[in-house]
Amino acid sequence: MSIQPYYALKAALALYGKDCGSLSDSERAHAERVAHQYAEIEKVVLRSCEAQGVCLAPDAISNAIGEIRGQHPDEDSFHASLSNAGLDEQTLADALQRDLMVDAVMARVGAQSGEIGDTETEIFYFTHLERFHTPEHRVARHILITINEDFPDNTAARADHRIREIARRLGNKPARFEEQAIKHSECPTALNGGLLGKVARGQLYPVLDDALFQLDAGALSGVLHSELGYHLLRCDEIHPERTLAYEEVADSLRHRLTEERAQRDAKRWLAALLRQTSTTATN
Repeated sequence: MSIQPYYALKAALALYGKDCGSLSDSERAHAERVAHQYAEIEKVVLRSCEAQGVCLAPDAISNAIGEIRGQHPDEDSFHASLSNAGLDEQTLADALQRDLMVDAVMARVGAQSGEIGDTETEIFYFTHLERFHTPEHRVARHILITINEDFPDNTAARADHRIREIARRLGNKPARFEEQAIKHSECPTALNGGLLGKVARGQLYPVLDDALFQLDAGALSGVLHSELGYHLLRCDEIHPERTLAYEEVADSLRHRLTEERAQRDAKRWLAALLRQTSTTATN
């Protein structure tokens, strides 16, 4: 059985997010070139010594089929996509088994690199300190009243009056900010009490940015004007800039460096295998 149709589908979905029958001529030609590369990689990897004894988890194939099915809006679309690629569910399963075996072999090769040690992890940390620096950020909420002269409640004058009424109520009872946001804010964040989340400098409109980073924790801004309309801000938390300590990142950094080295080594192994195959074929 030819595996090429499966790789044509895989390339089409990966490159363009659509099935083979929906590709333009140029897209199809590109997808076919990539599919050919997939098939060549499969052939040389599964013939390698490293492939001996590699097994898949019992649910690996069904999970992979589920992922492909999830890329389609419904069952009819899924089956049409298979049909356009010259596949059915059984031939898809057979092809996926081989494709997943390739991934498993690559993972086995990468795992032979072993885990990055403490010394290498620490050296990386101290030679890349800038990567572990987090700028000052604040947790903020806001209320927005938009300006739209086509709507009576959103003319500039009316919007200004509405935001100032909200500001007056909050001046008496600041703890009502979330309630007022839910009731009156015309931003999607109203559904979550006006929560903007963690905000770093430069992420908001300049007038909002300047105001937010001058507020104390728990403080409210005055009425602010941007091109969106009128705003009120509350600064909920202040997180000063800092460099994460080595102890905070050591475990996750060691894991990431180990994964990156495994991937590099697996790619080098594959490149050497492909070169060897090409040389053998030429000779």
